[in-house]
Amino acid sequence: MKLISVLGSGTMGNGIAHALAIAGYRVNLIDISQENLAKGMNSIAKNLDRQISKSLITEELKISALNHIQTYTDTQSGVLNSDLVIEAATENLEIKLEIFKNLDLFCKPEAILASNTSSISIGKIASVTKRADKIIGMHFMNPVPLMKLVEVIRGYSTSDEVTKTIMQLAHSLNKIPVEVNDSPGFVANRILMPMINEAIYTLQEGVTGVSEIDTVMKLGMAHPMGPLQLADFIGLDVCLSILNVLQDGFGNPKYAACPLLVNMVASGNLGIKTGLGFYDYSNGSNELVISGQFRKGG
Repeated sequence: MKLISVLGSGTMGNGIAHALAIAGYRVNLIDISQENLAKGMNSIAKNLDRQISKSLITEELKISALNHIQTYTDTQSGVLNSDLVIEAATENLEIKLEIFKNLDLFCKPEAILASNTSSISIGKIASVTKRADKIIGMHFMNPVPLMKLVEVIRGYSTSDEVTKTIMQLAHSLNKIPVEVNDSPGFVANRILMPMINEAIYTLQEGVTGVSEIDTVMKLGMAHPMGPLQLADFIGLDVCLSILNVLQDGFGNPKYAACPLLVNMVASGNLGIKTGLGFYDYSNGSNELVISGQFRKGG
């Protein structure tokens, strides 16, 4: 792997670019918006500074990592000579299919195309390309620079060689890859999202309040973050999208999204990215925003 392109400069995309660059890979970071690219590079610089403040890296490594990243607003130019492209666009099937159709045309024949999807079928993504054996999932965890896990998802036609290459790449990033087969939600979200959904049902049904639910799971189950706060960090729209993928994929009503989650997404309260979710982040705080019957479960 000499050159790796990352498509999408949002939270996941810039985190993946950060991890690749700090490991010494040349990275092309691609986004349709120059403004988004500037924000992504700013986030990378700030996160590198945090690592310096914790004595995890040196100033010299920060400078080297930033110098390893080039930015592009034109996808074709950005992926032209890439050995691997990692797509980190929004979790939307139609958008991803269109991206992979184009990547298949733009990239050299031997290039591997990976998706950071958290739930969408790798086989379905591969079906719009002529290189199904070179399509694979690389599901990084957020925040990418800190989290060790990478779910490596084999599609129906993904080759052993490509899988081995991606597993080795993840190890070179100081990550721990876990190989899984292509199934709705894979492993992480197949288990996580029903738990989050059940926490929202627990709130809606008035069993108790927001902070109480999160406290029970943090103190009782040793979770570092409660499920409702975690949902805010993931994005409530993303949680809803993944639950819809699970329900469509398995046809099981146990995956049906809680009406409270549906209503919050419809209202635009998506969590930390909009400043409002189960908590209020608008002033840098995390005060409860669910009021009335949902605040204290009464």
